Amino acid sequence: MADSIVRITDLCKAFGPLQVLKGVTLQVEPREVVCVIGRSGSGKSTLLRSINFLEEPTSGRVEVDGIVVDETLASKERRQRIHQIRLRTGMVFQEFNLFPHKSVIENIIEALLVVKRLPRAQAVEIGESFLSKVGLLQKRDEYPARLSGGQKQRVAIARALAMDPKVMLFDEPTSALDPELIGEVIRVMEDVANEGMTMIVVTHEMSFARDTADRIIYMEDGVIVESGSPSHIFTQPHDARTLQFLQRYLDHSHNHS
Repeated sequence: MADSIVRITDLCKAFGPLQVLKGVTLQVEPREVVCVIGRSGSGKSTLLRSINFLEEPTSGRVEVDGIVVDETLASKERRQRIHQIRLRTGMVFQEFNLFPHKSVIENIIEALLVVKRLPRAQAVEIGESFLSKVGLLQKRDEYPARLSGGQKQRVAIARALAMDPKVMLFDEPTSALDPELIGEVIRVMEDVANEGMTMIVVTHEMSFARDTADRIIYMEDGVIVESGSPSHIFTQPHDARTLQFLQRYLDHSHNHS
C-alpha cells in the first residue's frame, strides 16, 4: 500500500466546554474517495476543516502529504507547515465563497497569482483549462451574481483544482443548492474522482456516497462510529447507530422518488 496521503491521529476539538471531536483517527490513501456522513452536529465539518486548519485542533496530529503538524511545534514552524498543508489541499465550501467583485476568471487565478506567483498569462491559461473542465469557459468574464448556485459551485471546484492540490476537501458542497442544480455539481465531482484525485467529502447526498466513494465513514457525537465500503455501509452496517441513520435516509429517498 502506498503511504497514506492524509493521516489524522487522535484529533480533538473543543469549542469551550463542547467537545466536537473526541479523538478521531483516520487515514486516507492516495486516489481514495472518502465520504463522511452523519447527522448535523456530529463533527463532520469540523473534522474536514481541521485537516487544513480552518479550525485549530485542540489536540492531536494532522499529516498531509508528509507535512506533520502537532502540539510539539514552535509557532513559527507551525505556521509554515500549516501553509504547506493548505497549498496541498483544495477546499470547496457549502457557500461557494467566491469574490463577488471579481469575474469568474479573476476568482480562479487570484491564488495562482498571489500564492504561487505565476505570471498572469500562465495563470489565465491554467484557469481557462479548469473552467472548460467544469463546462463553464463561456462564463469566464461573468461575475458571480450572474451565475446559478450550481455554476458558482463548479467555479469554486475549478478554482480549487487550479492550485493542483494533492487532496480535495468538500464540505457539504451541494447542501446550499436548489435540488435541480445538485446533479451538475455531482457530475463534476464524479469526474474529479474518476481522474484519480484524493477526495474527502462531507455530504448528505447518499447516492453520490454510494456510487462514488471507495469508503464511507459514519460519524456521530464527535467519533467515527463505523467505516467501510459503500456496499458494507449501505447493506450491512455493523453498528445500530449507522443503521438507524441510514434508515431515515433510505425511507426518505423512497418517499421522495
